[in-house]
Amino acid sequence: MLNQALVTTEARRRPRRRLIVTIVALLSAAAMAAASGYLAWSHQQVQADRQNRAEFAAAAKQVAITLMSVDADDPESGVQRILDNAVDPFRAEFASAADDFVRVSQDAKVTTKATADAAAVKSVDDDSAVVLVAATSTVTDAEGVAEPPRSWRLSVDLRRDGDRIKMSSVEFLS
Repeated sequence: MLNQALVTTEARRRPRRRLIVTIVALLSAAAMAAASGYLAWSHQQVQADRQNRAEFAAAAKQVAITLMSVDADDPESGVQRILDNAVDPFRAEFASAADDFVRVSQDAKVTTKATADAAAVKSVDDDSAVVLVAATSTVTDAEGVAEPPRSWRLSVDLRRDGDRIKMSSVEFLS
């Protein structure tokens, strides 16, 4: 009889232990699923930030090239390219000085070609960024004589304008 009581008590404990083990296993699985979801979301956020930074860096390099490359034979198209890639306040400032820019370019009869050597994003959010750009320009006079290349450092403020990234200000650094 005593033996039968022990078996009955032990038989009652087994389902409780199984229930507890099952609950712990389910809670562990839920915790792992939540952790996996969080890691996937975090990875997606990092990838989106990298993509955003890469877009702004590429746009800053192109803006620097556009801003610093001027053809003495057709400065008007250079001015238009600059205006097309700018938003206020830079656009308004440059538009007000565009005629003088064209006149000086034609009088000087020099052509400037620029290359963007490197870009680094200083700060960024979804719609704007400040990007530091290292650029080199070569100036060629009317006779085709090129001066030694000049190195430049620029701080370019960029802003999304619809589906494009445009310059809102630029500062040449020393």
